Amino acid sequence: MKDAFGTPQSLLLLGGTSEIGLATARRLIARRTRTVWLAGRPSPALTAAADSLRVLGAEVHTVPFDALDPASHAERLGKIFTEGDIDLVLLAFGILGDQAHDEADPLAAVRVAQTNYTGAVSAGLVCAAALQTQGHGSLVVLSSVAGERARRADFIYGSSKAGLDAFAQGLGDAMQGTGVHVMVVRPGSVRSRMTAGVEKAPLATTPEAVATAIELGLRRRSETVWVPGALRMVMSALRHVPRPVFRRLPV
Repeated sequence: MKDAFGTPQSLLLLGGTSEIGLATARRLIARRTRTVWLAGRPSPALTAAADSLRVLGAEVHTVPFDALDPASHAERLGKIFTEGDIDLVLLAFGILGDQAHDEADPLAAVRVAQTNYTGAVSAGLVCAAALQTQGHGSLVVLSSVAGERARRADFIYGSSKAGLDAFAQGLGDAMQGTGVHVMVVRPGSVRSRMTAGVEKAPLATTPEAVATAIELGLRRRSETVWVPGALRMVMSALRHVPRPVFRRLPV
């Protein structure tokens, strides 16, 4: 259960090496979160992530998890909830892909879609059901402003995030009255390993800034969080720009 200050005492991070996810974990551990589960593919990076959080004083466990293996999600994620209540599930896995390469390689494009959307649908439903059974908890889903409107530069990734965003909104509606809170987070371009080598976008943000916004959104029981907040107005305007004009914009 959350402590007297509203901070989740337990966290399940889906995407255990996610920079945004780990920045959020560090912030919450500093606020009294004590148990963290890192779900991801077994790797030295996952082990290092767990060790870095243990140094901060948290009890950290790792569990094998592969977004591309939805048949295993119910069993592997379900076992975590049998160990005790989970106050917060942060769905933070995803891949950017390579637009130019993926357009020429449909199988690569499908991998982006299956990771970012299909895998998230599976894991999200499994965790939402478990949270509903325990009667409380939050599910935070990392979406992206890229899902707000398809761009020529990244429409494969953007379309996968658009699907994820719509799914998470609907799931939030389905969870109304159950004690489960679903929050969608829409960051702009995040300066991280995933975007290394990508030209810096306007209103770019950092994993730490997203983590701060997630914590504030949880306290407010927000349904949607934009990072930075100014993107909400920007995307509201861009959503209504005629397509012939939008194609020529440097976005």
